[in-house]
Amino acid sequence: MAGGLQTVRFQTVIDKLAAAYGPPKRPAVTDPLQMILLENVAYLAGDEQRLEAFQALRQRIGVTPEAILSASPRELLEVASLGGILAEGRVEKLRRTARIARQKFGSDLRAVVKQPLPEARKSLKLFPGIGDPGAEKILLFSGAHPILALDSHGLRVMTRVGFGREGKSYATTYRSAQEAVREELPADCSWLRRAHLLLRRHGQQVCRRSRPQCGVCAVSSLCRYYQERGVS
Repeated sequence: MAGGLQTVRFQTVIDKLAAAYGPPKRPAVTDPLQMILLENVAYLAGDEQRLEAFQALRQRIGVTPEAILSASPRELLEVASLGGILAEGRVEKLRRTARIARQKFGSDLRAVVKQPLPEARKSLKLFPGIGDPGAEKILLFSGAHPILALDSHGLRVMTRVGFGREGKSYATTYRSAQEAVREELPADCSWLRRAHLLLRRHGQQVCRRSRPQCGVCAVSSLCRYYQERGVS
């Protein structure tokens, strides 16, 4: 970071966010396969709607590959319709997820996520809707690898504060933010999960993509975006 923000530490930012929001709630889903199903059961849906659709899948059909592949298209469509638009496409994504899990991994991903990081990431990216950020979130929240996974909200907070730079692609920006704090990160899944959730919440509620609420931001005094633009 430049100018007066050179000494900002990532852990200080996380501490300030924790003081503002309190301890984040642990996600309802941390099983690797179920996290992939949660990603694919909804589209352009908020957290509550996505979880509602996933819970319907779990209760009405089941979340094993065998249960999903045994379900009728109508049953899957009813569940997918709870997750927003383009439900027909998500039915196929759920079935494809189940087929990959059964055929390639014996219906159980718990051993997959314990592979060395590059192999585990590559395996998870075989599933629909899972790129590097999604794979790393699964590896973090399943407790398999202590890695700073970021969603789009958290990444926006990171780059605005000054950790990393906007690149020509999302992937470039993502890796830039991770690299900027790499040496400061503890090898502690619990701490990194907490950081992920706090950054996500701050990005959703305050550091929004348009019209960020800098006047009530807990980290505005540390933020490059705020200092350079004089946002109010």
